[in-house]
Amino acid sequence: MLKGKHLIEPSDFTVNELEEIFTLADDIIQDPNKYLDACKGKLLATLFYEPSTRTRFSFEAAMLRLGGQVFGFSEASSSSVSKGESISDTIRVVGCYADIAVMRHPKEGAPKLASKYSDIPVINAGDGGHQHPTQTLTDLLTIRSYKKSFSNNVIGLCGDLKFGRTVHSLVKALSRYENIKFVFIAPPELKIPSYITEELTNHEFYQTSNLEEAIPELDILYMTRIQKERFFNEEEYLRLKGYYKLDHDKLNNAKDDMIILHPLPRVDEISPEIDNDKRAVYFNQAKYGMYVRMALILKLLGGDIIC
Repeated sequence: MLKGKHLIEPSDFTVNELEEIFTLADDIIQDPNKYLDACKGKLLATLFYEPSTRTRFSFEAAMLRLGGQVFGFSEASSSSVSKGESISDTIRVVGCYADIAVMRHPKEGAPKLASKYSDIPVINAGDGGHQHPTQTLTDLLTIRSYKKSFSNNVIGLCGDLKFGRTVHSLVKALSRYENIKFVFIAPPELKIPSYITEELTNHEFYQTSNLEEAIPELDILYMTRIQKERFFNEEEYLRLKGYYKLDHDKLNNAKDDMIILHPLPRVDEISPEIDNDKRAVYFNQAKYGMYVRMALILKLLGGDIIC
């Protein structure tokens, strides 16, 4: 049972528990009307200390489509944090009003700290460059829907692999499945951290800075943007910005059934000309994010139909 649990990183749930969430998400996709009142009378608190569009909207849409309600803040300056309130006090107070909470924070470990003081389920919606588990659930559901299996795939992860919390979460999650080959595509300055690759003892992987050479063998290409907000030096950001750009020429050598994922927002790493290519599934991926969050909320509140 997932009722009452926190989701701070993907490994908090077993592979079987993840499959429960994906199976429920599939059912919601097939018959969303069945779940219109599943969370009637329940409240979701959104505690976003860092700006977000897709993740926050996705959670809000998920709860509203389940018949629940949402309250919260979209930046720290509009909360009592601006007065110096601690995370532990904030979550204690929020727990007096809400049934479940979602937190995004620029500091790594902040949602985990909140979960230690919370009487309600806490979901990590991204903490610094550390983890982004619900984006990982989104990515996994998308891969599962298009590839039917996580195993026996070659996945290339391209862009900012140093600070990319979506990449870190996805690699850790996929490492629990069999026969997956990882190709890490990044400039030397933004290569995948060693603490991530050290966990891939049962998987083949290699690192390269050349997307064109890697793309022919890929079943899945996971593009990411160079994240300006993670750089201390703007000159360094501007030097690396635009390092990769996926366009038709690069796709000419890709498999016909390769899928292109992106956690969004996109800047300039995927040309808009790719959007109509059948392999580009990143906007469908965003929609899967709402469905998987609906399933997650239901599971943490203790029900498949009625919370």
